[in-house]
Amino acid sequence: MSSELNEQQNATVGMTVGVIEVLILQPFNYAKNMVQQQRPISMNPAVMYRGVAANCLNMGSCTMIQFAVGGRLKSMITGGEKRQLSLYEEMTAGIGAGTVSALVGAPLELIMIQQQRKGGGAATRIANIMENPVNVTRGFVGAAVREALWTCGYLSIPPVVRRTLMESYPDTFDTNDKARIPAALLGGLFACYMTHPFDTIKTCMQGDIEREVYGNFLQTSKKIIGDSGFTGFYRGATFRYGRMVCAVFIMDMMKENISRLMYPEAFQ
Repeated sequence: MSSELNEQQNATVGMTVGVIEVLILQPFNYAKNMVQQQRPISMNPAVMYRGVAANCLNMGSCTMIQFAVGGRLKSMITGGEKRQLSLYEEMTAGIGAGTVSALVGAPLELIMIQQQRKGGGAATRIANIMENPVNVTRGFVGAAVREALWTCGYLSIPPVVRRTLMESYPDTFDTNDKARIPAALLGGLFACYMTHPFDTIKTCMQGDIEREVYGNFLQTSKKIIGDSGFTGFYRGATFRYGRMVCAVFIMDMMKENISRLMYPEAFQ
């Protein structure tokens, strides 16, 4: 999200970046979801890419919302003044944008996870989900907390880290690209390990809409702890961290380059 762009421009950039990231990194997401639910991982690409359309729509729309809402919040914070935001201001904008995006993202992830677990097309899985309309809200709390912190990890932390490295160590980090790698590692680390327990709870709930094993948010938490202890919340974290580091790097790089490519006049 950029304070130089308006909401529509930020939304367009966000949608583009989100879809590209999903198409590249879908196998990481599939493997993470299977491990969280304690199910076997298939190496068949056709299985790995089950639900990719729903995930593209999910990430594209969520990233679009995060860029648009985040950009708007940044503009509100600065009052239109051209200045750098503090870490606190960047994180406030990220948390607000991420929470709003979960309203769209949680139902779309539910469709994807049901496809990954059971196969079949999106229409079949939607019909199955809608047999009990309450299922649409399943996993929302976990998704909202995760998206709030994740948005900080990829939109708010990397710009501050890059700027700090370039100002403090100008000889070592004399370009954005050199500072982007440690910024992505730190942003991905924050985004993954702060949010993963909430993601695991959400994934388990959405994989079990029949509620045979996992009930509500608190019941699911207790079940995971009972089965695996606290470490159970970090099932699949390796796959998620790998995906997040790649995603933070891709999105941090692409949001800047694509913004300038699509709307050069905004940066003049």
